[in-house]
Amino acid sequence: MNREKHPFKPFVPLNAQYLIIGSFPCKKSTQNKILDDWYYGSSKNQFWRILQEVYGRELSSKHSKQELFKEKRIALTDVVLSCIREDNNSADKNLVNIEYNTEAIEQILNSNQILKIYFTGKGVLKQFKKYIYDSLLNIDGIELIALPSPSPIYYRMKLKHKVRMYKKLTSPHTLYHFPC
Repeated sequence: MNREKHPFKPFVPLNAQYLIIGSFPCKKSTQNKILDDWYYGSSKNQFWRILQEVYGRELSSKHSKQELFKEKRIALTDVVLSCIREDNNSADKNLVNIEYNTEAIEQILNSNQILKIYFTGKGVLKQFKKYIYDSLLNIDGIELIALPSPSPIYYRMKLKHKVRMYKKLTSPHTLYHFPC
């Protein structure tokens, strides 16, 4: 089994106020360098389809995704920096010998006035709290929110319900500069 390193640098637009933290890219992203591949690029992952519905705009390229995040002041990174993948599949439960992305997350928090951190599922929030949270200095006052997992493996919630939850959790009433 080979150690896989995260293929994408954290994305941090100027004056970021929000941070989305995912788990780790799918096997396809870490093993095949596709020119326009970026976070959550697997055709099975529903993250960008959910955000297309939330914001009512096309997010079919890396550029369009980055433009949305610049406009909304959203930074993006993952909780895992490197790992070994058991059973050679992309499920988070098969990630072992994990090196966490503590330094990058700490850098984002130290260089920006982050108001809220969104996690792409309860499992990611749990990892963050267990392995990273205690080492961070600038975390006081930042709200931590677990979004429904955009993974198709999270079958308990249909896409339209995930969209509804993302809209609710990121509405103007709960998020100042992340309006629907």
